[in-house]
Amino acid sequence: MKNSDICIVMPAMNEASSIAEIVLSVITLGYQVIVVDDASSDNTKIEAQKAGAMVLTHLVNLGAWKATQTGLRYAKKLGFNIVVTMDADGQHSADHISLLIERYHLGADVVIGNCTQRGSAGRHIAWQFFKGINRLKVSDITSGFRLYNQNALDCLVSKQATMLEYQCIGVLLMMRDMQLNIVETSVPMAERKTGISRIFHSWLAVGYYLLYSGLLSLAKAFPTHKEKYKNRISGHHKID
Repeated sequence: MKNSDICIVMPAMNEASSIAEIVLSVITLGYQVIVVDDASSDNTKIEAQKAGAMVLTHLVNLGAWKATQTGLRYAKKLGFNIVVTMDADGQHSADHISLLIERYHLGADVVIGNCTQRGSAGRHIAWQFFKGINRLKVSDITSGFRLYNQNALDCLVSKQATMLEYQCIGVLLMMRDMQLNIVETSVPMAERKTGISRIFHSWLAVGYYLLYSGLLSLAKAFPTHKEKYKNRISGHHKID
């Protein structure tokens, strides 16, 4: 698999100061780049185009997950079977895309680049609380640095996925329910160079995120009949 066979999707809003440098760093390595400009009020679109990215533009702001989904749909339409999503604010490095690819070749539908050292103590407490309820076996649930294969793309471009608000718990639970193989690999991440978090930019936004994520987690708090049956079968095979 050549780098040119892999598409990099970057959702971006008001990232004019960093987007060109990041796009160039990815294109230099031979990857294809789609930037989704989520109704920026600055020159994000112009800077991304100058750097050589394909740019899709939202006329109204739809949020990071909807912008990501737009990019995933377009990448699938172009025929890409492997897509990597990464932030446009400088936290993720183009040099570390290869780490996701290496882990993918060992067998996975989804590879998440995790960096559990980042984030505040409060964020880590929230992660552990939600994972304790919804039974997700993912250490870094908010990482936007991910690799998706064709099976994952089919899941994430669906109308059902459009109903989700964020790319973390809801998306991960949906992929788990589809029985996709989700794995993680450790990657270093830099501090945000510019701008603010689109999820944790205010106490109101944090409160909404916690409420939304809590309700999603409660909805998946107990195993389904399918999961119980799968666990029974798995346990039976272990005994044999």
